[in-house]
Amino acid sequence: MTGTAWGIGDWERHLRAAGLPDTTISLRTYHVRRCARELQLELVDVTLEDLETWIGNPDWKPATKRSYRASLRVFWGWAMATGLVTSSPAHLLPSIRVPRAIPRPVPVDVYAAALRAADDRVRKALRLGKECGLRRGEIARARREDVEPDLVGYALRVQGKGGHVRLVPLPDDLAAEILNGPPGWLFPSPALPSHITPAHLGKLISRLLEGTSTTHSLRHRAGTDSLNATGDIRAVQEFLGHAKLDTVQIYTEVGRGQIRAAMMAAAAA
Repeated sequence: MTGTAWGIGDWERHLRAAGLPDTTISLRTYHVRRCARELQLELVDVTLEDLETWIGNPDWKPATKRSYRASLRVFWGWAMATGLVTSSPAHLLPSIRVPRAIPRPVPVDVYAAALRAADDRVRKALRLGKECGLRRGEIARARREDVEPDLVGYALRVQGKGGHVRLVPLPDDLAAEILNGPPGWLFPSPALPSHITPAHLGKLISRLLEGTSTTHSLRHRAGTDSLNATGDIRAVQEFLGHAKLDTVQIYTEVGRGQIRAAMMAAAAA
């Protein structure tokens, strides 16, 4: 069953009209197209049992299942509103509990080795991940023109998840390197008049992190180091661009010394 038969192209147009970011639209439509392709059913014939069986894939992690569930619910909501279906089996799917993830900051020695081995381009990407806490998509889309003066130096204007924009302070030397470089994308594609894909950037970085860490582990390191240095979780939330304060916990590893200090304080009370 094709996405055309399910009206996914029309739904995609609806999402674009709503002003959703391209990354969100690509993810949501991919989820539903995959569902249509693998179920091989007419849209009106899909049942709750079909969706439960499909989304219950034992190879998927809870976070993956939750993301697919969210996409299906949005799609079926639109399908009901436009009259393609009269009921939504997706809205009967059970909530999916995702265990809190353990922070996995890149080891300091691994990061240092990667900096030494990287060329100028990838070194810049490494620093934007570890020192500025950017996601790989945010790094890939960065442009020289996104650097602007702030109160005490320079900041990078970053469009994050959900289209939310934040200003991320830049180290002085990194800001100077970017401003002294060519205009346009910091990481241009060699084949297209655009930037390299986030996936390709992730591969370039992961190769230098000894296969044990990813681009996102740089972001975990940024969150961990900034929280341990400042103790200001709200500042770290704004720094990383998280909508919810509790999400910061996933990205910040509390030092063992701090945990021991907490125990000692409790023992002495």
